[in-house]
Amino acid sequence: MDDWRMDKKLRLQALLGLLRERYCSGNGAELGRRIETDGTYINRLFYEPGKPGGKNVGPDIMDKATRAFNLPRGFWEMDLGEAAAAIGAVSAEPPTNVVAAGPTSSTEVLSLPATSPDTTDVVIHQYGTGGAMGTGLVLQEQPGIIKEWRVSDEWLRLNVPHYSAKKNLAIVTGFGPSMKPMFNPGDPLLVDTGVKVVDHEGVYFFRVGEEGFIKIVQRVPEFDGPGFVLRIISKNEDYKPYDISPKNPHFEVLGKVLTVWRSEQH
Repeated sequence: MDDWRMDKKLRLQALLGLLRERYCSGNGAELGRRIETDGTYINRLFYEPGKPGGKNVGPDIMDKATRAFNLPRGFWEMDLGEAAAAIGAVSAEPPTNVVAAGPTSSTEVLSLPATSPDTTDVVIHQYGTGGAMGTGLVLQEQPGIIKEWRVSDEWLRLNVPHYSAKKNLAIVTGFGPSMKPMFNPGDPLLVDTGVKVVDHEGVYFFRVGEEGFIKIVQRVPEFDGPGFVLRIISKNEDYKPYDISPKNPHFEVLGKVLTVWRSEQH
């Protein structure tokens, strides 16, 4: 372990692996998407030392990850335990388990477990961090953030019966007044990030360009064709509906809102 701590390359590799586990559910492709780097290059960052084709975690990757995940100052100089504590990972101790770096690599790297040692708990993290999120997304008028929930399996079973996978659940803190009275700015929203298309009416989390939205979305037949457009509807009647093509290159579904909790001031 002492040799590992002294090896800068392995330390940076492990820190990047920590980010992959903490923010991307261990998915290298999602890490690549978040830091705008090709997935095959991400795999090569986790090659064992000396393996042909391997890449080092250099300043460019560190800068992209720092901006994408709003990392604390000095993150890349920390050891793994300090870094885990700094970003609120489940464990602040150096991990003992290993996972493969990706389907194209047999490399093993140090990483953290996706859930807490108490297997009856499920940790649901926020989607991205801060005002500028992992994809460069901006949420206008966001009044702070809810960082994570720790819930029991029983709570999840009783309150969220349908979702694609536990690892795809995320919290988005409600923002802006357009969905009042469904929820208020600052309220917690549980989102399934495994949903990437609108196949029926519901409340969706999506982006248009660099700005994020949460709206009711309906599939509406095109007026002059056999396809569909998406009608974007706010609960607040001050915001008028509008249509957008699902093929619009600036439009992307980030997830489906499963449950909202609406606050009331007393």
